[in-house]
Amino acid sequence: MNDQDRAEHPGLRPIDDSSLTRESWKIFQIMAEFVEGFERLAHIKPSVSVFGSARIPSDHPDYLLAEQISRQLSDAGFAVVSGGGPGIMEAANKGAFAGHSPSIGLNIQLPHEQHANPYQDIGLGFRHFFSRKVMFVKYASAYVVLPGGFGTLDELAEILTLVQTGKTRRIPVVLVGSKFWEGLLQWFEDALVTHGTIDAEDLNLYSVVDTPEEVVDVIFEYYEARSFEPSAEEKQRLMEL
Repeated sequence: MNDQDRAEHPGLRPIDDSSLTRESWKIFQIMAEFVEGFERLAHIKPSVSVFGSARIPSDHPDYLLAEQISRQLSDAGFAVVSGGGPGIMEAANKGAFAGHSPSIGLNIQLPHEQHANPYQDIGLGFRHFFSRKVMFVKYASAYVVLPGGFGTLDELAEILTLVQTGKTRRIPVVLVGSKFWEGLLQWFEDALVTHGTIDAEDLNLYSVVDTPEEVVDVIFEYYEARSFEPSAEEKQRLMEL
């Protein structure tokens, strides 16, 4: 803080210069995450980002379902991108790893829960959620969302917000497990639409399915009349995520 700032804002506390320097250098760490992500993921298209709980054990039906979905997506020509950790993320990578297309993990460093699973052709590590989120969206041709907790809901809300506001291109958002999602989706309709915080048309931003075959069908039906490659306008949107 310089003398002029102190004079104009006497209530401001002085900033520790060492703390400010650390914050400034943090920018380069963030830049490095973006650069590595762009360089290593730019050639994986088309891809599908798959989300779900880290806490699901390997013998759980949701784990097996995620594995089957990702295997079918991989064999259909889609690279599969997951959060790179355990649970449904591991199942997604495992299914893709056994298929014909790349299996990608975007791992996040957390105090608890997260460790990289071994089923990855490409594995990236992130310290910052926001840079990791950009990588999930930037190269995705679709989002597949299985049962999960706050992190899964965060990713779902992120893509719905970006599509709704026009900050990214429209892509299929496929929710897997109608029973699991039933209460939340009913709340969307009863509370959000009723209160006018979203439009009724926003309920069409996602599909709800229960089987791997339905997941693949929804994605291919969406792209039946359009290219997996973003248009020039869509590419510009993706540049401004």
